[in-house]
Amino acid sequence: MSQDLEKRTREVLEESTARLDGRTLSRLTQARHAALDQLQQPARRRWNLFIPAGAAAAAAVLAVVMWSRTSTGDPSPVDDLEMLADSDVPDFVDGEDLEFYEWAAGETET
Repeated sequence: MSQDLEKRTREVLEESTARLDGRTLSRLTQARHAALDQLQQPARRRWNLFIPAGAAAAAAVLAVVMWSRTSTGDPSPVDDLEMLADSDVPDFVDGEDLEFYEWAAGETET
């Protein structure tokens, strides 16, 4: 029954469209395209509104993470980078434990 209704509706619409003059058909086509263009524009604008909000949220999360790490006494990532970039040998590497470090390095390779 639903298919019959759909078929009959389509036939009636096609018959009514066939009776329209070219000028009216052109105006209807232009109106349809304008309406479709307006439907596309708000979606683009909505995404443009979220970009600055997302950047602000990411900056706020980063600030909270950095602040919480420094307030708890954990070293900050900047401290970690400074330690890695330091050319001096760390204090924990001295001649006494050198054999242990060689053994540990050999264990991780096997």
